Amino acid sequence: MSSSCATEPGVITTPVTSTADAAPSATAGAPGNGGVDYSRFGVLLIGSIALMSAISPLATDMYLPAFPTMATELGTDASTIQLTLTTFMIGLALGQLVLGTLSDRIGRRPLLIGGAALLTISSALCALAPSIGFLIVLRFIQGLAGAAGMVLGRAVVADRAVGARAARIFSVLGVIGALSPIAAPILGSVLFSSVGWRGIFWAITGVAAVLFLAILALVPESLPVERRHRGGLAEFRRTAAGVVRNRVYIGHTLTLCFGFGAIFAYVSASPFLMQNVLGFSSTGFSIIFAVNSCGLMLASGTSALIVGRVAPESILRFGVVCLSSASVLLAVVALAGWTNAYTVLPLLFIVVSSIALIFSNGMVLAIAQLPRSAGTASAILGSGQFTIGALVSPLVGLAGEFSAVPMAITMAGCGVIAAVGHFVVARPKAAVADGVLVA
Repeated sequence: MSSSCATEPGVITTPVTSTADAAPSATAGAPGNGGVDYSRFGVLLIGSIALMSAISPLATDMYLPAFPTMATELGTDASTIQLTLTTFMIGLALGQLVLGTLSDRIGRRPLLIGGAALLTISSALCALAPSIGFLIVLRFIQGLAGAAGMVLGRAVVADRAVGARAARIFSVLGVIGALSPIAAPILGSVLFSSVGWRGIFWAITGVAAVLFLAILALVPESLPVERRHRGGLAEFRRTAAGVVRNRVYIGHTLTLCFGFGAIFAYVSASPFLMQNVLGFSSTGFSIIFAVNSCGLMLASGTSALIVGRVAPESILRFGVVCLSSASVLLAVVALAGWTNAYTVLPLLFIVVSSIALIFSNGMVLAIAQLPRSAGTASAILGSGQFTIGALVSPLVGLAGEFSAVPMAITMAGCGVIAAVGHFVVARPKAAVADGVLVA
């Protein structure tokens, strides 16, 4: 059978046999100075990459229980507090786009080190912010720095693994990463009650410092010199044009971005939904958030276990169906005025859990389309996710702090677009010959 290879920008031949599961050789992703055997790092390397992916959810979720109090202390309203999420998402979006493409030219490790250092500094400054204006700006910088770990962690995996093996790694990372939204609101609630919201940002500073040390000690360069782009801006334009011309990649990217939009609508609105609409305390909100995150972790673990026997496309399809159907039903419930814990919480659990099936499998299917431009493909995908997240955040608060309707409608819209991306856009006109799927 033919092996996986890229023929031109936007066109890829993907093996449909077990050869797709073969990882690059030990030196294929190593630096050009002799190579690094990644098998020696094993769990520590995966754990470091997981921490890269987890730091941004920590920076998002840990301070959610403090939203109402922050609004009072900083003399502002709920919509303005939610802007700290919006600017954080904008920073993540821009940072991924710039850093991911830049990493295809200069490598992953220097940008990872610089991003972790800036994340540590900006998190400390967030803890010291004297006003909501300063906090909004600092959150943008924090998001910009946090983008390095997210986009480059995915690129490191793409440098080293393909096919079902990459899907398993992304699923394992999803399990580990899911621990952060489980622990974050609970830890945030505990910290908030003892040291206030500023103490939460000091805790994030400590995690960022640990990430910085982990990258220095455990994460070698994964992109060899001979695979780096050297054409400057013209090369970037050519590469990016090839990426966005790939219909299958764009379809999977739409699914991932709007799936993220649905989950971020939930994240942005959940503190007010749980406490002001459904009547739970801040501790109750943290527990519910943790239960939903357990669903996310369970779905990620299940995906990791079955992906070798079930095609990633099938797992992704199931996740998209669950997301779109549950989010549309949630909108019906909210519009009909049937908003209570018994109707809302089960549907939110389904939506959150389905995201795990979409992310791990959609990620590998998208980036696999363009293995020679993994940094750029990961950057565009990640930038799109957080751009949608930034746009969604203000929408969920349009009707104030005591209505679930904007959140439900936003989630339903995202779920429907995610389904269109998967079932319509990502369906390639393909032909199978000699065991190779040509998209």
